[in-house]
Amino acid sequence: MSALRRAPELLVPALLVLGTALFALQVSSYLQAYFLDTLVKVAIVVALYVFIGNSGVLSFGHVSFVALGAWTAGVLTVPADQKSAIMPGLAHFLLHTNVGNLASLALAAAVGAVAAFVVGLPLMRLSGLAAGIATFAVLEITNNVLTYDQSIGPGENAFSSVPQTTGIWQAAVGALICIAVAFLYRTSRYGRMLRATREDPAAAAAVGISIYRQRLLAFAISGGLAGLAGGIYVHLLPLTAAGLHLDLTFITLAMLVVGGSGSLLGAVVGALALNGLYSFFSAATNGVDLLGWNLTVPQGTAELVLGTLMALVLIARPGGLSGGRELSLPRRRVRLEA
Repeated sequence: MSALRRAPELLVPALLVLGTALFALQVSSYLQAYFLDTLVKVAIVVALYVFIGNSGVLSFGHVSFVALGAWTAGVLTVPADQKSAIMPGLAHFLLHTNVGNLASLALAAAVGAVAAFVVGLPLMRLSGLAAGIATFAVLEITNNVLTYDQSIGPGENAFSSVPQTTGIWQAAVGALICIAVAFLYRTSRYGRMLRATREDPAAAAAVGISIYRQRLLAFAISGGLAGLAGGIYVHLLPLTAAGLHLDLTFITLAMLVVGGSGSLLGAVVGALALNGLYSFFSAATNGVDLLGWNLTVPQGTAELVLGTLMALVLIARPGGLSGGRELSLPRRRVRLEA
């Protein structure tokens, strides 16, 4: 009965993603690009939720694992006969190694998980502001390495010749995989132990829960999901290191906070709602038709609307749109008669 009650926690976010994918198939190819971007953002925000939502520790560094996943999948799928021209400084083993689409996504997830585990070994001993600053340092280090080290990628240039295999269904399946893993982790004993450390660290430690080990496990899982999202992303767009830096970090954190960082539903709703608005106002800078009117807005309107909405939501609902709660079936009340 408990499993039946909790079924909406998985089914509702999954149905929202499937509904978005099905709706995207009905629009023009121009608009489909925005839906594809939204589905990738869902995967990134869910990866953030796995660690931030369950631990209560803010991380600015998860986009670095997205970038590592994108670099892994991108470098390994550029055709071998084009690598030497596009990335002449590439290391020898990367220059002569190629894999298929699915293998590149699996390796992107693996690289993200391993990198998060290695980084988390020292960082997961920190809490509060110190943890946030340390993860921000990881983001900066990763961005600088990917930007200037041409032995592992294109450097400052954009990835080119990466097969654009990310369509509606690949993006949707990637988001669904992230949602399923997040749900399984949340409902596992490890997820419950990590949330116990979030609510009362002293009490959790007193009953034998290792705060360090639980945070490290969640950090590695979320890093793997972020790497998978990066692999899907690079098969959609010719990414650059600059595009996987501060802008993506803050917009995905805003999606998580506005949706409700304490719930999987909030992560999905926040990503769908805010990226939809952000994409609309970004497109409106070049003019869009709205109910027969041509709407054109100045540059920066999307960021202004996003920041204003974030402030209003947090003032009215500090727990986000979802209130930090999941949807579940109500308990059946049984009346016992003497």
